[in-house]
Amino acid sequence: MMTNNDRRERFLKKYSASQNDRARKEMNVMPRRGPGGMMRGGAKPKNALKSLARLLAYLSHERGLLIAALVSALFFTVASLTSSYMLRPVLNLLTEEGKTPSERMTALALGIALMALVYAISIFSQWLQQRLMLAVSQRSLKRMRSDLYRKIQTLPIKYFDTHRSGDIMSRFTNDVDTVGEMLNTTLIQIISGAITIVGTVVLMIYTNWILGLITLIMTPVLTFVSRLIMKKGRTAYKEQQKNLGMLNGFSEEIISGQKVVKVFNHEAVAIDEFDFLNEELVESQIKAQFRSGIMGPVTHQLCNVSYGIVACVGGLLVALRGFDYGGLAISLNFTRSFNRPINEISMQMNVIFSALAGAERVFEVLDEKSEEELPDEIVPEKIEGHIVLDNVSFGYTPDTTVLHNISLYAKPGQKIAFVGSTGAGKTTVTNLLSRFYDINEGTITVDGIPIERIDRGALRRNVAMVLQDTHLFTGTVMENIRYGRLDATDEEVIEAAKIASAHSFIINLEHGYDTVLENDGANLSQGQRQLLNIARAAISKAPILILDEATSSVDTRTEKHIDEGMDRIMENKTTFVIAHRLSTVRSSNAIMVLEKGRIVERGSHEELIALGGRYADLYNEIIELD
Repeated sequence: MMTNNDRRERFLKKYSASQNDRARKEMNVMPRRGPGGMMRGGAKPKNALKSLARLLAYLSHERGLLIAALVSALFFTVASLTSSYMLRPVLNLLTEEGKTPSERMTALALGIALMALVYAISIFSQWLQQRLMLAVSQRSLKRMRSDLYRKIQTLPIKYFDTHRSGDIMSRFTNDVDTVGEMLNTTLIQIISGAITIVGTVVLMIYTNWILGLITLIMTPVLTFVSRLIMKKGRTAYKEQQKNLGMLNGFSEEIISGQKVVKVFNHEAVAIDEFDFLNEELVESQIKAQFRSGIMGPVTHQLCNVSYGIVACVGGLLVALRGFDYGGLAISLNFTRSFNRPINEISMQMNVIFSALAGAERVFEVLDEKSEEELPDEIVPEKIEGHIVLDNVSFGYTPDTTVLHNISLYAKPGQKIAFVGSTGAGKTTVTNLLSRFYDINEGTITVDGIPIERIDRGALRRNVAMVLQDTHLFTGTVMENIRYGRLDATDEEVIEAAKIASAHSFIINLEHGYDTVLENDGANLSQGQRQLLNIARAAISKAPILILDEATSSVDTRTEKHIDEGMDRIMENKTTFVIAHRLSTVRSSNAIMVLEKGRIVERGSHEELIALGGRYADLYNEIIELD
């Protein structure tokens, strides 16, 4: 029977594996972009000070507002300390012998008026600093989200193949939100607290160096205890973040795959696994929250000890040394003021822990290597579509070769088909043609130019793809088709839909081409969604067309109409077709039969049938099934 430790290890391996361990191999199945949302297990924790420094670098872009916020914090602290110190002359005047009640009341009223004015300045300064800091933090978060999103756009396909989509999305949501919580309130509290501590020390020493020294002696004790608890808390918070990610990843995966769960009656198993991950999260949260929450009470009691010692010693100084009552009162007040920011900072440690953990995960993405741009890359004026692969070998990981010495050529107007068993390497070839991955050995040329010398953006603008996995964006039907060429007119969009045999079902939708699609076109059938993807490719003027199981989700009758339309859009284009239905590749100029990453047969449909090899076997199997 599987123990809890075994189950935890299984989930860690499943949801938190490192990028290298999770690199899939084409020999088994092409990597799928699955959901999830967790920090990769095994990743080394980043330096907390380095992460904090990078956060401060974002704040530096708003240095004007930040300086204004710091000045406001300084005014707030000075006003607060001044109002406290003003108690000394007022109390001394009230306790001074020889003063009439009228003189004492006048002095008290004047003191209260002055203190009220100073307090008003303090309140306004505090409001201003919070308002300015809010603007600073939100603008910094905007810049961080923007940098993160721009970085995502530059990452290679390999990153998305080896990271779950929920993990990536959690950087924009949970992690950035925790950073925002710290920047909004905690940071300014820490800065204000630091200023308060410095100002308080100066006034304490000025008022009575003995009482000030007692308070300062307690500071190393508070610092040691705080650092000890912080060290324990940081570890606990990283564990909490990891468990939270695993639970989010599991939940998103199960929710998105509810049909499969229900078909195979795995509801009970899913509930059991969720309960296990939920329990793991609760245990780590209790540990993290306790270790961060205990800091406040511990430091608070240490502050009370310091306060009590100052009160006792101060009382002796009043009795034996003639220390004034006002000086004792403000010394006690300063002792509390000195300890209060330390206590408040300690109470904010849980926010800081979460923010630094979130920041590390954001910076982890920002530090990922973008798609490499070579210095000699060129942007061809025009790509015709002459494709040559010469002894191309490739593997998704260094220890496994997926393609072995693939050689072929294709000219504009030709249709090249790839057939073979699942995992034979068909999709890998098309991934290389789009430079989603770079080859390990051999050469690929486009119009005689080595593909690695062609700018990726320029290359992909000349390649249109229809994938087996459909994806539609939130927006109208017309906008989704126009995604293939943003400058296309409405008439061109409609014509593309007609070519793809999508026009007839589109006009029967509630709002026709203006029908809004949401949730990846959930209100359409799988076949209809694929027809829109085909229309998207049809509207593109790209000279190279890649069809990866483009008709796998449509019925035979619709497939026939699509084939007729595709013949029109493939005219003068270099077309690569991947299909399990051999009927869709019969008209190809050349058919490549792949097995285990090698081309084992090539030729036209008639030639391969006459050969009586692997292709003929596949074709005869289909005939028998029909």
